[in-house]
Amino acid sequence: MNSSRRQFLARTAAGAAVLAGGTFATTTATAGPAAVPSAAARRITALTNVTVIDVHTGRRDRHQTVLIDRDRIIGVGRVPVPRGAVEIDLTGKYVIPGLADMHVHSLGDERVSPPLYLANGLTTVREMSGTNPALYDWRDRIAAGTLLGPRMIVASNILDGDPTLWDPNLIKVIVVDDAAAARAAVRRVKGEGADFVKVYSRLSRESWRAVIDEARRVGLTVHGHGPDEVPIKEVSKAGQRSIEHIHSLGLSVSTREAEVRRMLLAIKVSNGDYNGWFRQLHPIEWIAANTYSPARAADVFGTLRRNRTRVTPTLAMHYVLDQIDYTGLDPALAKYLSEDSIGTYDYVIRTMYAPNRTAEEISHQRQMWAWRQRFVRELIEHDVPLLAGTDTGTPYSVPGFALHDELEHLVRAGASTRQALYAATVEPAKFLGMDADLGAVAARKIADLVVLDADPLTDIRNTRKIHSVVTRGRVISPTDRQRLLAGVEAAVKEPPTAASIAAGGCCGTAPRKH
Repeated sequence: MNSSRRQFLARTAAGAAVLAGGTFATTTATAGPAAVPSAAARRITALTNVTVIDVHTGRRDRHQTVLIDRDRIIGVGRVPVPRGAVEIDLTGKYVIPGLADMHVHSLGDERVSPPLYLANGLTTVREMSGTNPALYDWRDRIAAGTLLGPRMIVASNILDGDPTLWDPNLIKVIVVDDAAAARAAVRRVKGEGADFVKVYSRLSRESWRAVIDEARRVGLTVHGHGPDEVPIKEVSKAGQRSIEHIHSLGLSVSTREAEVRRMLLAIKVSNGDYNGWFRQLHPIEWIAANTYSPARAADVFGTLRRNRTRVTPTLAMHYVLDQIDYTGLDPALAKYLSEDSIGTYDYVIRTMYAPNRTAEEISHQRQMWAWRQRFVRELIEHDVPLLAGTDTGTPYSVPGFALHDELEHLVRAGASTRQALYAATVEPAKFLGMDADLGAVAARKIADLVVLDADPLTDIRNTRKIHSVVTRGRVISPTDRQRLLAGVEAAVKEPPTAASIAAGGCCGTAPRKH
């Protein structure tokens, strides 16, 4: 078991022991003074006069007090504030659970992505490619309390087939070409400290099945792309926990599924030819989008729902890559990216996605964006569990800020504001097996919270109106948030450190050569 997991479980066990001793307050609105602990010799913070949002139900509980002792919530309700507690009056504010971005590829050094995540209310992130050892270091130091940042769940290096879509000189990929190599790769990433195994598009069916089996044997879960050779129902039934993006899903619900799958298997690529794969995928996706079958969708989506296979649509990524002629970096956020990161984004668009496209291809890709929104609406209507994730690291995403874009995309696609929040709070907690500790503003939970100036259930854009953030009980005040953001502005103007992570995710971009 890696050190961050041991530390997390140790804290959880300690918390359970305290709870067993009966020293925590109750959460009922009628809790009397006897139920509230003394603040003597304790570090109790009281957030008073807030409206607490219950993301499970959409209920708003007004005029509440949230009591925090160290890293835990010990009471929520109309309870008295213990003598000696630090009281923070938040009249007119709204409190939601800390947000999670479930698909990121961090960039910059530790002075960039971690503070940007926290400043935007993200208290948990799932790092989808452990290509840089710095990520494991960040994770462990954050868990130990020596680095300020969100809880990090970090993937293995990408496991891909031979030939892989990525140039191994640019991004570290483990290439497996048979079952034995696949099993060895799983054991390797387990030893390296990965929290889960990340699988990719060009894995053979034999290799992918071996990954699933070996991961189960060594106690890891498998997340990632639906491999080109494996139908989505098989992906779900075999136990892959999540499917990232919409590419493989769309092909599985076409009336011409057998034909589009043959076309998919006929794609020829050489090592590092991500662009070739992506461009050959376009006409196949176009056929599938125009032959959508409600009956097949009901069958496939029903399988995902019953198996609790999560889908991370990453609409923020698709929004850009489907419309590269009409989108770009938000000028107001450019100050949070280094010149190298912005240059990499521009380079990737210019060399990987923009060249040699016909007018018809450009038109089709823009129409695909509208189709993806309708597709996500279908997933929602079939109760497929969704995770909010951005594919931060692809053009033109900015860590932390991108999640608020994703929430807006989900709502525009057909999610209610509550459903969008659920995908960024409750569902991630369940998916990670941490729902006893995360995903709600309730006693006994870890104090990961976001305080908002306006009601997010009324308008999802209000998640951007952040007043303050609480991470593991530490309050990041409005002044602290501004310091975090100012620190990032200063850091991105300095030369990159040896441990810096280049811009470029593993799903839509690649770092450029220098």
